[in-house]
Amino acid sequence: MGKKNINLFAAIFVAVALLASGAMAQAADKLVLGVDTPPRTMNPHGSNADSNIGIMSNIFDGLLQRVGATGKLEPALATKFEHPDLLTWKFYLRKGVKFHNGNDFTAADVKFTFERLSDPKVSEWINTGKSIATIETPDDYTVIFKTKEPIPWFANNMHQIHVMDKESTESRDEGEVGLKPIGTGAYKMVEWVKGSYVKFEANENYWEGAPAIKHVELRPIKESSTRFAALASGQVDIVSGVPVQLYDKLIENPKLKVIKKAARRCIFLALGNEPGSPTADVRVRKAMYLAINEDEIINKIMRGHASPAAQVPDPPTIGYNPKLKRMAYDPAKAKALLKEAGYEKGFEITLAGPNDRYVQDAQIAEAVVKYLAKVGIKAKLDVKPKSIFFPEVTNGKHKFYLIGWFDGTFDMGRTFFKLIRSYDKEKGVGAWNGTRFSDAKLDKLLDSTADIVDPAERKKALQEVNRLAMEDAIAWIPLHYQVDLYAMQEGKGIKFDPRPDRWLIYKEIKKK
Repeated sequence: MGKKNINLFAAIFVAVALLASGAMAQAADKLVLGVDTPPRTMNPHGSNADSNIGIMSNIFDGLLQRVGATGKLEPALATKFEHPDLLTWKFYLRKGVKFHNGNDFTAADVKFTFERLSDPKVSEWINTGKSIATIETPDDYTVIFKTKEPIPWFANNMHQIHVMDKESTESRDEGEVGLKPIGTGAYKMVEWVKGSYVKFEANENYWEGAPAIKHVELRPIKESSTRFAALASGQVDIVSGVPVQLYDKLIENPKLKVIKKAARRCIFLALGNEPGSPTADVRVRKAMYLAINEDEIINKIMRGHASPAAQVPDPPTIGYNPKLKRMAYDPAKAKALLKEAGYEKGFEITLAGPNDRYVQDAQIAEAVVKYLAKVGIKAKLDVKPKSIFFPEVTNGKHKFYLIGWFDGTFDMGRTFFKLIRSYDKEKGVGAWNGTRFSDAKLDKLLDSTADIVDPAERKKALQEVNRLAMEDAIAWIPLHYQVDLYAMQEGKGIKFDPRPDRWLIYKEIKKK
């Protein structure tokens, strides 16, 4: 056992002793959460990172919402919507809703919100904003969007776009907007001390009814040992981001409960196919796929807390193809394919990736390098913090990298246009196609799905795009779907069923 793990276990066991000696429990109407990622901003459009969107979903509402462990799309600030033609989306708004400052929620706030998305100074949802041609508000409770192109998943994205109060946003500078949020959500933010905590109070006038838990405190604690010492000593009720190497020890502790949740996020390797490069040959890409022992990665690195993936979309996502099967580990066949492609002696390549974003991300990348070496491919490892890595991806710096993804709209068409469509800045496609992979046949098939709105027809079309990407083009090497691990205080009467998107939605957590 490494020194780091010994210190981590020691911190937890010392904290448990403190708990046993009489550390005070949290009040029944208060919930304290220890999380591994701090908020970046309180501007709901200022970050499209999952961790930030999840926090914003407690302060703000979207026109629609995804509910609980199933992720079912349900009404929120809009009671219903219509899609009369390929470019038109008509939303009927909920009446009687008020912002935290007492202002009435109306169509003017929705129009203001979506027009604001196009401003790069305040928004990371620029593509969504620029996809809209016009916004009409025929009355205070009706909004009609006209999009520039057909967007079948437009409504599916409405839970992630949080509506702001037009009057208070326009009357304040952006610095204050990013620090003091005013939404319609179930909770009001009352204090934010960056790096220490965020405090929330229940919105007693919430349109769904006042939340049962009146006070919530979010404590960002990046260091695992500190986070779990806080849990074991009773300072926090629930923690996210349980390290896989701690799972077996934690489940032995009767004062703690560990919760496993199959996650939607797929971890995969993105490959470029630049003409003249070794990976331009599909046989080389297939050889690299066959060279990776994913079962061993799951068993030894993930400690069993992952499931093998044969594709990037997860089962709830439109486009998931149940007929796709993962290629079995076969280094001998990998060597044969490399020889056939003219790379019997291998080649050199760099594998990039983050070292602080996904579960065991750096360790997975290290394992991939070792597997490739066994078939003659000399891969150099280039892992770095996510704050550096992700901008490099979108700028097209890396031709081979490890990354994770799940589609927030539950429609893989949106993801395909981001991840695998040939990069075109003017058209706004391929923004996350960092390797600049390009396949004309795949592009043509994907483009043909843009105006398919019939659910059955769309599912079939996207499944074929997925099959072509995975079996013919081998655009990606899928590794596994993550399993999210949480730990909580046992015996406090907390009812917590994690969501597949990893958001902590406070109104969904109950405490006796």
